[in-house]
Amino acid sequence: MAGGGAAAETAQGAESRVFAALASPIRREVLRLLREQGPQPVAELAAHFDMARPSFSEQLRVLRESGLVAETKAGRQRIYRLRAEPLLEVQEWLHPYERFWREKLTALAGLLDEMPDEPAAPGAAPGTVAAPVPPDPSVPSAQPATPDGNEYAP
Repeated sequence: MAGGGAAAETAQGAESRVFAALASPIRREVLRLLREQGPQPVAELAAHFDMARPSFSEQLRVLRESGLVAETKAGRQRIYRLRAEPLLEVQEWLHPYERFWREKLTALAGLLDEMPDEPAAPGAAPGTVAAPVPPDPSVPSAQPATPDGNEYAP
């Protein structure tokens, strides 16, 4: 990579690890649990998932390597806590896309506000409202039901 240097490559690698970590619904759920319930031992976190312990440990390893969680040892337990700093970098990366979609949706809202509330009749002048269509006598109409489930008499 020309002109980027080792720091840029390291930042891109870290960003890629964060995105890869967030790609898994299991890892996103671990982050949610840590955000809502605070630091927890591995056993408490693992109890939320129907998976073998080695598989769950692999999920935690990916989160640790991405920098999204930190591990501390307390006696025989390993306690995990959320580290939200890498999410700020993701938010900064996503910000231009958020702005892009906000502008598109604002333009769409403006366009919808300019449109008439009901469609115009075919061949009618713009801005006019279609006349109500009379019911087709050949199609049986559904009768509204009473609160007890019986139909109203015609």
